[in-house]
Amino acid sequence: IKSGATLVIDNRFLFPNLILDTIEKEGITGLAGVPSNFAILLRKSSLRKYKLSKLRYVTQAGGALAPALIKEFTGLFPEIKFFVMYGQTEAAARLTYLDPKLLHKKIGSVGKAIPGVEIDILKEGGEKVKRGETGEIVARGPNVMLGYWNSPEETRVVLRKEGLYTGDLARLDRDGFIYMVSRKKEMIKCGASRVSPLEIEEVVCQMPGVLECAAVGIKDEILGEAVKLYVVKNGKACRERDILRFCKINLSAYKVPKSIEFVDCLPKTHTGKIKRMELAKCAESAEL
Repeated sequence: IKSGATLVIDNRFLFPNLILDTIEKEGITGLAGVPSNFAILLRKSSLRKYKLSKLRYVTQAGGALAPALIKEFTGLFPEIKFFVMYGQTEAAARLTYLDPKLLHKKIGSVGKAIPGVEIDILKEGGEKVKRGETGEIVARGPNVMLGYWNSPEETRVVLRKEGLYTGDLARLDRDGFIYMVSRKKEMIKCGASRVSPLEIEEVVCQMPGVLECAAVGIKDEILGEAVKLYVVKNGKACRERDILRFCKINLSAYKVPKSIEFVDCLPKTHTGKIKRMELAKCAESAEL
């Protein structure tokens, strides 16, 4: 707006073709979306019938989008720049981004810190992780909040001398690019192993019959926790045994879901992030 552009807001993603009509009618040049928006456009709309000739770039934040869906979108529209971003409400508006030129070389990465921001991946004791190790993202920069309003205790938990502790786990590759692993609270503890829900979800979302999915931990007498998968179908044939077969081919045995439940939709925050903790509570209640 400050530079003279027009901001068009259209939240009718229950009717994705109307969104696409708006993009073409208004001559939209940039589109911002969360993972579910792109999943709906790719799996629930007539996207392949649209040219989107004015659209120059898209930005994706609000959680991890499965690499398979990124490849699908950029395969359909190779001329549209695809920016993957990562941020937090406590550090508006973004912390990292991946240059579209590196999208396919670093698929699955959220890139590196934006200008003016510093990011470390730290172990529990505050020590920096080595390449390939998992730790918590800690950020410093002028965009980091001063604290939570009237909540000094909560503020002290996340704002420490090292910076803002985001609660997000990630790893670095040898070139210093950041790859998300999971929210710290959402890791699934299967025996001696820690399983990232994202790893399972990214595999299952490769299936054409899956619109989106979410993995959570459920109690297991042997492993402590096992994987339960909530799946939203996109209208195509998709059976539980098909998903299990696909998972057994593409995942280690302890990561294969013990239970699969088909649902009409997944609970999300107002920013479009999946509420995995809410799903975990539902799964726990169902087990009682």
